Amino acid sequence: MSLVVALTVFATIFPAELPDKTFVAVLVLSTRFAPLPVWVGAAAAFVVQSLVAVTAGGLVSLLPKQPVRAVTALLFLAGAIVLLRLQDEEPEQEAAEVEAEVRDVPRRPSFRRASLTTFGVLFAAEWGDLSQVLTAAFAAKYRDPVSVGVGATAALWLVAGLGVIGGRSLLKVIPVVWIRRVAAVLFFAFAVITAVDAARA
Repeated sequence: MSLVVALTVFATIFPAELPDKTFVAVLVLSTRFAPLPVWVGAAAAFVVQSLVAVTAGGLVSLLPKQPVRAVTALLFLAGAIVLLRLQDEEPEQEAAEVEAEVRDVPRRPSFRRASLTTFGVLFAAEWGDLSQVLTAAFAAKYRDPVSVGVGATAALWLVAGLGVIGGRSLLKVIPVVWIRRVAAVLFFAFAVITAVDAARA
């Protein structure tokens, strides 16, 4: 496992997910259920999502290097554009969507039910999400699924932990728009670096 790759993926996925629906979903769920089962359910969902993403990226990496790098560069560029276009979306809107999804769940469910509900909500929210697509792109770029999977999963676990512990306070201190801009810049940089690699191949 490469610590550099894992940290690179972590540092890129973390700011992309911090203002995302994932963070807001965990925050909302932790106001309805006990924090621990919410985090356990979210963590399990992220492990599955990361496994799917790195497996997909690993399969793509078996193709010829130049086209893989070109497609990966386009995915990073698309990620930057998506993050910049999301700047106008408010966390309150995303929170309302999550509230609607769990409206029928009792406020004091068992540990198991709270975890499974969280798993279901987060699994659905993350399926095909920007972070999952970009995790696959990282796996294809670096050809190191273990390091990419560890970095992506750790970033998502930290986002879930922050959402459970003090998400609302964090959103008041750090403007969502700036977090998204930082993540967009990182993805744009990866798009350029990967495109240059593709041109040289």
